[in-house]
Amino acid sequence: MIAIVDYGMGNLGSIQNMLKKIGARVVITHDPATIATADKIILPGVGAFDTAIDSLNKSGLTPLLNDLALEKHRPILGICLGMQLMTKRSDEGTLPGLGWLDAETVRFANGSLRIPHMGWNTVDIRREDPLFKDMYEEPRFYFVHSYYVKCADDSDILTSTRYGIDFCSSFAKGNIRGVQYHPEKSHKFGMLLLKNFAEMV
Repeated sequence: MIAIVDYGMGNLGSIQNMLKKIGARVVITHDPATIATADKIILPGVGAFDTAIDSLNKSGLTPLLNDLALEKHRPILGICLGMQLMTKRSDEGTLPGLGWLDAETVRFANGSLRIPHMGWNTVDIRREDPLFKDMYEEPRFYFVHSYYVKCADDSDILTSTRYGIDFCSSFAKGNIRGVQYHPEKSHKFGMLLLKNFAEMV
């Protein structure tokens, strides 16, 4: 079973519906016991960094998620802001992130780019990973974000995307994965990615 963590921030219904389409067992929950026994976990997120991390902390779920991610090595996928929460900090706020990998969340530089980066864009797969097993050629996904994850270790970068600069559009480190785009809004590409996550061992 896949548990989508409900801490008051995120596009939960759309993610659940996409997973149900591919036949995955999935539940939206804030119940610690349900999350603790889930085979896999999705950490969604929409909105501002500080608001989200504060809401997550107030939910009481942060220690449990830290244990599942870092000690029990449960497969966990962060989506959009959920990915950014896994980093140490963000330019968007002052509160510390979960710090599950050596990375920070930074804002796109002001200039000729329209911010937020919104709409469809392609991803360049940097290395093999179960998340992109049998992925369609020229994969593209739907983005809506003004900040992106900057990894200290380039080997953590799974895909990169061009928007003025080449930025990390997804990362993978052990059991922890994050995607900046919205697979639940990305049609066949997102459906296959979520299917791969659901089938990961």
